[in-house]
Amino acid sequence: MRGEPSCPKCGGRVRAPGLFADSWQCDAHGAVYPLQPVIPPSVEALGVVVHRAQVPVWMPWPLPVGWLFTGAAFAGDDRSGGRATAVACSGPGPLGGIGELILVAEELGVGLGARYAGIDGPDPGPYMNVEKPPQAKVLAAGRPTPLWHVAGSPDDRAVFAGEALGLWVWAVVWPEQSGLLMYDELVLTDLRDAGAEVDLLPCGALSPRILEP
Repeated sequence: MRGEPSCPKCGGRVRAPGLFADSWQCDAHGAVYPLQPVIPPSVEALGVVVHRAQVPVWMPWPLPVGWLFTGAAFAGDDRSGGRATAVACSGPGPLGGIGELILVAEELGVGLGARYAGIDGPDPGPYMNVEKPPQAKVLAAGRPTPLWHVAGSPDDRAVFAGEALGLWVWAVVWPEQSGLLMYDELVLTDLRDAGAEVDLLPCGALSPRILEP
């Protein structure tokens, strides 16, 4: 399942640091934090992402009834650590069918959230109208966190973004109508701070969404 690192912004090939550059390079986007190959969902795989992360690893906890953990990824390398994390969950949608949610935490400019959102990145700011009240709210690490609708994404998904712990947090939901999930004031836990209860995490099949937005 191990593949090659890729560009978090476009999925293209990246070149490792070498003689002429001290950072990973994408032909289209220049210096990037490389997106590491997605690991199939398991408690151990999630532990790898949590251990490397320099940013939160957000997960709805407890998970909504019937929902499963379905994949995780991070952008960064051994030197930088994870500067963006993505966690996928799947389960019954509010209006029937299967819903999928990817939560991304990232530093400014990394561009992973914009890629899952399907918008030109790297950051959500230009697509959010923060002059209006937020469309959703979550509790992130115990703090009320407003999320605004992100305009310009494809019709098959609903995208929300905001700021938590000084970093971007994105919530990307498929299909679009499952965005209703975000109006239930989800409780997000940073898994870097979670205890042994993570060992009880229910895992499902790997989400194709996290592999290829």
